[in-house]
Amino acid sequence: EGLAVVIHETKGHTLRYSSRDLFENFVEHKDLGDVLERHAARDLPELEFREAYTRYAKSLVAVGDGAGTDTAVGLHTEIVALTNPHTDDLSDGVGVRVLLDGKPRADAQVEVFARDGDGNVTQSFYRTDAAGEALIPVGPATEYMVDAVVMEDTGNDDPAAGPVWHSAWANLTFRTP
Repeated sequence: EGLAVVIHETKGHTLRYSSRDLFENFVEHKDLGDVLERHAARDLPELEFREAYTRYAKSLVAVGDGAGTDTAVGLHTEIVALTNPHTDDLSDGVGVRVLLDGKPRADAQVEVFARDGDGNVTQSFYRTDAAGEALIPVGPATEYMVDAVVMEDTGNDDPAAGPVWHSAWANLTFRTP
């Protein structure tokens, strides 16, 4: 009984962009900073390159009373809930901390999808502060998926030899009572 933290790390998958617009839109949507400039500086082609991606997911599930706290578990990137969405006062929202290799990610974009009881989905964006923390406003009886993405150089500048980028997706899901 208590707060169950379910953890899942996906196997590395790869994708190949079918258009330059898809890559540019992804970089912009996920606010991945200077990735396009780094791509050009590495003399990578506009197309015909691969990206590897991994999702580092956590779900907070109440078992019985749902009491307990989330904590960092050592994933490459992860989101830690600073507020227990099942037992804490949610009037100020749910606090989260975004980590990369155990260190806080300052000024990182946090994207939140919320699905209410009628199935309506909203999407909103927040930024972490200097401590890697953000406060997510929440409502009752709503499912939340929170993510933060970082794009990393794989160390490979030869598209024929494998992926040239790796996107690491920190993900946290929970439902409010």
